[in-house]
Amino acid sequence: MNRLQARFCALKKQGKKAFIAFITAGYPSLSITEKLALRFAAAGVDVIELGVPFSDPMADGPAIQEASQFALGKGVNLKKILQSVRNIRRRSNVPVCLMTYYNPVFCFGEEKFAKAASSSGVDGVIIPDLPPEEGRFFLRVASGYGINVIYFVSPTTSPGRIRYITDVARGFIYYVSLTGVTGARSKLPAGLAGDLRRIKSITFKPVCVGFGVSSRRQVRELSRVADGVIVGSAIINKIKENIGRKDLVGEVTAFVSRLRG
Repeated sequence: MNRLQARFCALKKQGKKAFIAFITAGYPSLSITEKLALRFAAAGVDVIELGVPFSDPMADGPAIQEASQFALGKGVNLKKILQSVRNIRRRSNVPVCLMTYYNPVFCFGEEKFAKAASSSGVDGVIIPDLPPEEGRFFLRVASGYGINVIYFVSPTTSPGRIRYITDVARGFIYYVSLTGVTGARSKLPAGLAGDLRRIKSITFKPVCVGFGVSSRRQVRELSRVADGVIVGSAIINKIKENIGRKDLVGEVTAFVSRLRG
């Protein structure tokens, strides 16, 4: 059992739900990313999801795309991000997941990446463009290094495929609340609670919901039916608002604390 699985087990025993915060690694700098991760953990965030900047992020909306391009322009890459995870790990045991696309992993080398990620302190990996059928080798090597591979389930996923994905996934199931890309939304889709209950009736693994979650009210509402809530674009927008300000880390952490409640 790695840190990610242990965190979900502890939360379940306490009758609590996970709050997962997404930030693009290197936006606006890797040193700020590290400070944000540590402050988030101290503020009670349960899992840190670090986005690996990529030139063609097909699952990401405008806010995260912009953050990725900014970070890429600063020379941020997978090797540097893993060093930042090491830096975070020296000061915190907060579970860390990487959200990346397959190209950086392929270029790094699948087994080499899994080994490096494990030694850096990464607990989980999310790769939107590597479906489980095509990622059997990566799933095997990642599991061998104690890394959970997390897969998506969406509103259009068939019941049979949901069963398959929940069987092979590790750590938690990432439920995409809507069709389309990431981005803060003022309203959550109708029928979301029913969809989550349907998935939870199929698996005992934690089911966490993301894409579009942007307010404390939405976090509270989803926490009634999901095992965890993921917030990304709203946090990225708050970082953007505070770039250049002395207390960026404090302002963004305060925002995350209000979301978490």
